[in-house]
Amino acid sequence: MIDIADLVKTFHRGSVNEVLALAGINLQVKKGDFITVIGSNGAGKSTLLNCLAGSYSIDSGHIRIDEQDLSRWPEHRRAALISRVFQDPLLGTCAPLSIEQNLALANRRGKRHGLGMGVRRADRELFRQQLQQLGLGLEDRLRDPVGLLSGGQRQALTLLMATLIRPQVLLLDEHTAALDPKTAQQVLTLTVKLIAEQQLTALMVTHNMRQALQLGNRLIMLHGGRVILDVAGEEKTVLTVDDLLQKFYSVRGEEFVSDRMMLV
Repeated sequence: MIDIADLVKTFHRGSVNEVLALAGINLQVKKGDFITVIGSNGAGKSTLLNCLAGSYSIDSGHIRIDEQDLSRWPEHRRAALISRVFQDPLLGTCAPLSIEQNLALANRRGKRHGLGMGVRRADRELFRQQLQQLGLGLEDRLRDPVGLLSGGQRQALTLLMATLIRPQVLLLDEHTAALDPKTAQQVLTLTVKLIAEQQLTALMVTHNMRQALQLGNRLIMLHGGRVILDVAGEEKTVLTVDDLLQKFYSVRGEEFVSDRMMLV
């Protein structure tokens, strides 16, 4: 499904601020994998997702999806295959446009844009049906500007937009981190539901290790731009937060002290 080989990404190359963000990452993702991605700040988590989405160019290596080499594809071309939900709820939608107009744009992902009606009657009925599953009453506010919605409502809408046309890959970059705990749980529940119903292949970056252990069928840990842990199935189900912390501190050459600490 996804084949990432020898992926290298360096920022500020040749300057005093040079940073090797990805140091030859190798990762194979099977169709239907739901992978949680953890690691400390600067480990390369968001950089990996940005390189997959085409937001960042890569120095070397390759990215293939279903045998197609995307390594040099621009971001807009990859959008036909890859959907993404960002940490900031403001990034996934266009505030001045209405809810239905945002959904209409999402419904045309990967298609040619013509000069027809922006929102057709059949589209509007589809949007109402899709919005009902959110349980937020947005199906009755189709013509409201998205800028009037709360952060949680916008993030739920962004998630719906990202999966309205089933993507080959769904990238979730700490997409609940900016929300209050109750709203974050609602969005996370919706995430799990949509991934399961559509049998999506997804990579979800999170700093919450318990969440990383509970969700998905596979977990990877990054450190120093490399994959240092890759577990799935039964091996993942028996892991504990202490196990993850022990691994994290061991690669840093530090002694693990407290099971209440979180990766930061």
